[in-house]
Amino acid sequence: MTATAHATTPPHPGTPVLHPHGLPRPGRTLVMGVVNVTPDSFSDGGLSYAADAAVAHGLALLEQGADIVDVGGESTRPGAARPPVEEELRRVLPVVRELAAAGAIVSVDTMRAEVAARALDAGARLVNDVSGGIADPAMLPLMARAGMPYVLMHWRGHAAGMQAKAVYDDVVTDVLDELRLRIDAALEVGVRPGCLVVDPGLGFAKTPEHNWELLGRLGDVVALGHPVLVGASRKSFLGSLLADRTTGEPRPVRQRDAATTAVSVLAAAQGVWCLRVHDVASTADAIRVTARWGVDAAASARSPRS
Repeated sequence: MTATAHATTPPHPGTPVLHPHGLPRPGRTLVMGVVNVTPDSFSDGGLSYAADAAVAHGLALLEQGADIVDVGGESTRPGAARPPVEEELRRVLPVVRELAAAGAIVSVDTMRAEVAARALDAGARLVNDVSGGIADPAMLPLMARAGMPYVLMHWRGHAAGMQAKAVYDDVVTDVLDELRLRIDAALEVGVRPGCLVVDPGLGFAKTPEHNWELLGRLGDVVALGHPVLVGASRKSFLGSLLADRTTGEPRPVRQRDAATTAVSVLAAAQGVWCLRVHDVASTADAIRVTARWGVDAAASARSPRS
């Protein structure tokens, strides 16, 4: 597959414009579709490992209603080993280039400044860094120079040992405090305030109970004053909640989409900016319903009662 094969393909109808120095604001919660170019991601590792398969998957997500496609070449599931930077580049750059040429708004999911820089050169328009600039000290200065949107997630360490760090006095207070530190670090090096997105990091150094507490107080994360990205899709805390009543076995990963959609609707109602999901179609439909419900509710509130 070549970049020119899709060079004239228009963006998916309704796709919000991502300005070079700002974030899309279409008046509803956005949907970010996941494109894992990895052999070992927890949900769909290997399904889109080849570049052509990953591009086809990304284009399908756009047709299903994704506003952004998030391309990642490193699995961050608990216990995952990191690929060499050369391998991460080999995985993601062709996919970013093809999807950008097709008119997609492409996010690159990486903790490495070198990968981020090369992906931006290839057409990515947003960097999704699960380490919030901690894993690579060059990341925040890069984003300051690039002036492009940047997702800064709460993070306490790499996948191989992160669950040992899931210790908090109060998970919401601690996560907010640690996010504020990373926001301050980004602003101090010149990252534009209007380009910052924060992510509470569900599943990253969090127990299931920690995740539920954060979801229950998403309004506190929104109150930080930056757009919020939430990634709950198919994660293990949903599998634990929906465990088999007889065996206690967690619900299989690919059978957690209905629960993910429920979380997505509730998060959208809390005012989050974007939801990162694997099953785009169901979330996109749910967000359309949620947005329409909000419009109708607002209209009813303004109408005089008889």
